[in-house]
Amino acid sequence: MNVTQTINQGLRRVPAWTLYVAGAGWTAWLFWLGLTGNLGPEPVEALEHEYGELALKLIVLGLAVTPLRRYLGLNLMKFRRAIGVTAFFLVLAHFLVWALLDVQTLSAVWADIVKRTYITIGMASLLLLIPLVVTSNNWSIRKMGGAAWRRLHRLVYPAAVLGVIHYIWLVKGFQIEPLVYAAIIGGLLALRLDWKTWLGGFASSAHAPGGRGRAR
Repeated sequence: MNVTQTINQGLRRVPAWTLYVAGAGWTAWLFWLGLTGNLGPEPVEALEHEYGELALKLIVLGLAVTPLRRYLGLNLMKFRRAIGVTAFFLVLAHFLVWALLDVQTLSAVWADIVKRTYITIGMASLLLLIPLVVTSNNWSIRKMGGAAWRRLHRLVYPAAVLGVIHYIWLVKGFQIEPLVYAAIIGGLLALRLDWKTWLGGFASSAHAPGGRGRAR
């Protein structure tokens, strides 16, 4: 038995609900650290950052589930729903800390969403995730049908892109970390493209009569 098979065998013994418990526990623990002054001199800002970055990490992990199974044989499919739902609630926590503890007034929240582009982008990412979390259940899959459900859940792709753009725009000055997230998300999305079909279609178009790549 190889390492991947051993890991998969161990993962089969772990119930998916443990991710919800771990996510809720870590979220509460970070809030407690902020409340007790253990997140530095700017606890609200630190809490926003911690929730937002953890959400982005889970979104990246959710995007990686299919490539990990396809290319490495590592099977995390049973955890994908829990990963996505936990990521959404961390994005929501990130937003609520900003809105309720940082900005504090509804009018100022709305003004920032409208006027500050990076906040507009972050809000758009959050809104794209809402229909995904609402339909992350077996009843929705049966009601919508598998094909329609999968099409809807492709909204995670633009949500991930908008989320990392929000992060890049948010940080002050040049920082490598958000760019690393951007590169990973870009790579994971590229792995989902059907390159053979895409390149085949491009080649056919290029060599068609009148095409720019027409053979002489």
